[in-house]
Amino acid sequence: MWTLVSIAVFAILGAWARYGQSILVQEVFGRAFPWATLSINVLGSFLMGFLFFETVDRITIDPVLRTGILTGGLGAYTTFSTFTLENLVLLQDGEALKATLYVVASNVLGIGAAIGGAWLSRNI
Repeated sequence: MWTLVSIAVFAILGAWARYGQSILVQEVFGRAFPWATLSINVLGSFLMGFLFFETVDRITIDPVLRTGILTGGLGAYTTFSTFTLENLVLLQDGEALKATLYVVASNVLGIGAAIGGAWLSRNI
């Protein structure tokens, strides 16, 4: 029960952070290139890698709080951070082919799904 509450609370904070950063970055750099999303994905990936290993190797943290921060907070902030962490783990496990397949499949299928969703939306 407390894990779900922790995820929910941190998800709210992560969503607010994403929204705030999007507004700020778009005001500074404009909308001609998706700088806001790129900055969120890069920062989220950094934070996921940093906090995941900090809370495993160096800092003792309650598992409920850890799950709230990583799954709720960073999950709502950016799912890209989870994607990059999973690729990092594959690479560290010597699974370079799987990591490459995951990157290619995620991009091709993700863009394909976006195109499919857009097509369906415009044609129903």
